[in-house]
Amino acid sequence: MKNWMRANKGFVMFLLLFGIFRTAVADWNPIPSASMHPNLLEGDVVFVNRLAYNVKLPLTDIVLGHTGEPQRGDIVTFSSPKDGTRLIKRVMALPGDRVEMRNERLIINGQPADYADAVQAAETIKGLGQLNALQVAETVGRSRPHTIQILPQVQAQRDMAALVVPAGQYLMLGDNRDNSADSRYIGMVPRALLIGRAERVLASADIQGNWLPRTERFGMSLYAQP
Repeated sequence: MKNWMRANKGFVMFLLLFGIFRTAVADWNPIPSASMHPNLLEGDVVFVNRLAYNVKLPLTDIVLGHTGEPQRGDIVTFSSPKDGTRLIKRVMALPGDRVEMRNERLIINGQPADYADAVQAAETIKGLGQLNALQVAETVGRSRPHTIQILPQVQAQRDMAALVVPAGQYLMLGDNRDNSADSRYIGMVPRALLIGRAERVLASADIQGNWLPRTERFGMSLYAQP
């Protein structure tokens, strides 16, 4: 073993530094599901800034300090408080916010979200086939607008009783509102479980079709320009 380590010390050092980089500085996250349609697609690989909110001890989840605060509208990766699965959703309510949902419509701190620019689309759901979808621009308070998708033909939790987000926790929702296991099902997400802020699409391929690269998505920012 010692001889192998001596002969491959360069490779071992590379692996160590690579692990430190991925767990403490930056990471990439493949998108495996439809929960963030239409903004993220299966086969996208997104760049995740792990220093956006926390500095963590390399190769661990131990938080050494905070570098920034999550903002409403941020797309974040985090560990599910339910089972530890890595998820990617959008921050929609912050600590102390009073939030409710009535027939898909968010109301935060007494202010209804604005919905505009409705567009008809189609969504294929395994076992259900192709369904009609409605894509609308959602704006909550002063946050940047982002597109969400609604699937009227799918049974989903479209209402949420009013609640106050506890200190140090966040309400996460998928952009594909009727096909997302988010805070309506897994609960609020503690800050300690946040991994990082997703910034842009690094690469993309049509993994559900012909596997060809979707070059038009390479380098695409996940946030609308002001």
